[in-house]
Formats: sequence, structure tokens, C-alpha cells
Amino acid sequence: MPGFERILPVLLLIGSNVFMTFAWYGHLKYRSAPLAAVIGISWGIALFEYMLMVPANRIGAAVYSALQLKGMQEVITLVVFAGFSTWYLGQPLKWNHWAGFALIVVAAWLIFLD
Repeated sequence: MPGFERILPVLLLIGSNVFMTFAWYGHLKYRSAPLAAVIGISWGIALFEYMLMVPANRIGAAVYSALQLKGMQEVITLVVFAGFSTWYLGQPLKWNHWAGFALIVVAAWLIFLD
């Protein structure tokens, strides 16, 4: 399938970032949970993140530079986190958050210019 080698890394990065966001920030909804338990659960979730992130970068390196993969990952992280923050944590984004994210998107776009 033409273009699949360009899309597959993006899909894997999205999945990876969903797991990463839950591993890093999901416990904030359960602040009374013991820290040791939270760390153990977060590590378990992060395993799935790595199972998607490493192949995403390995496959993506065939069509993207490492810098492009990193820029793409940062934008995906922001999009996933924005949704997570609003939906899961109940912390909607304000204008300054959107402005800061927009600047990061511009930075990622610059990375893709040749």
C-alpha cells in the first residue's frame, strides 16, 4: 500500500503517546493512591508505550529523519495530552496553552522544511 510506510509510524506514535500520557499523568486523578503502587502501575503501562514507540521510530527512520520523528512525536504528544487533560483530568486548556502549543507546532513544521 503506497504511503503506508509514512502513516504507520504516525499511528504507532499516537498509540504510544496515549499509553505514555496515562502512565505519566493518569495517576493524578487518584492522588490518594500509594506512590509505590502508582509507580508500579505506571511502569506497566509504559511497557506498552515502548512496545509501540520503538517500532514507530525504527519503521519511521526509513522515511523520516530522527529530527522529523521527534518533531512529529512532540506534536502528537501535545494533541493527545490536550484531549487527555480536558477529558480525563477535567482541566480544559486556556488561550495561553493553545498559543504555546501553536508555537511548538510551528517549530515542528520548520523541522520538516528541506
